[in-house]
Amino acid sequence: MLPDLDDLRCFEAAAVRLNFRAASNAVALSPAAFSERIKRLEERLGVRLFNRTTRRVRLTAEGERLLPQARKTLAEARACLELTGAPAPFSLTIGTRFELGLSWLVPALAELQQLRPERTLHLVFGDTPDLMDALDKGQIDACVGSMRLTSTSLETALLHEEHYRLVSAPGLREIEGPEDVFELRLVDISGDLPLFRYWQDGQPARQTWRFARHEYMGTIGAIKARVLAGAGVAVLPEYFIREELEDGLLVEHLADRRARSDWFRLVWSTGHARSADLQRLAEALRDRPLR
Repeated sequence: MLPDLDDLRCFEAAAVRLNFRAASNAVALSPAAFSERIKRLEERLGVRLFNRTTRRVRLTAEGERLLPQARKTLAEARACLELTGAPAPFSLTIGTRFELGLSWLVPALAELQQLRPERTLHLVFGDTPDLMDALDKGQIDACVGSMRLTSTSLETALLHEEHYRLVSAPGLREIEGPEDVFELRLVDISGDLPLFRYWQDGQPARQTWRFARHEYMGTIGAIKARVLAGAGVAVLPEYFIREELEDGLLVEHLADRRARSDWFRLVWSTGHARSADLQRLAEALRDRPLR
């Protein structure tokens, strides 16, 4: 008998993630049903496709040879549907931080649906470590963020450059250099000061910025609320405080200096079955300004 397309889809999911539980989540099957499909495919082909232990999953030599052909077969099956002029429906699950998702991605959903009616986008909200863990486990297809990436098994597409500003509420003492912050509170995400690091990296190397105290808020929304309340100073993304700066609710310090910028990126696992669709999604998101 010929291999079943759904069995090949399960094989491809497991070959990319090398984790049967994550792969079963990705194709919306129970672990038992997923393992049964892999077993059925192995029986039809007469070969073993995975070496599994309690600690790891690896492709066999036969599995390595099958993977490119399985991807080609699945792509051809999708092309058969598209020959009718009606692209096959599909969905993508995208992870995002709360503030970025609510201010930028959620308002974009209606337009993105119009661009590609066959595509359904699901959003998952969380902080960066949780999103990267979900991506690694195959629980989401991609995530949007400016996270630092070290893995070589990830693909990325640049979306928008992210600029940062040193700000406070009006009435705080004017900051002209590091000597003016000794009595001030710095509000940031966490103890390693990820936002302030953008500012410090853009300043002369020998400058030392020592604040009277630090306060950690976890999200940029909470940081902005604290700074608006006069709690201290913070480095925040320009897009996120543009209206407050224009309305005079926040003031920028050292406006003639610049922090190191970063990029929002769409990130997904190398070899993802929908890589081409994720690239097209990135192109559409680049056309929408940050807000």
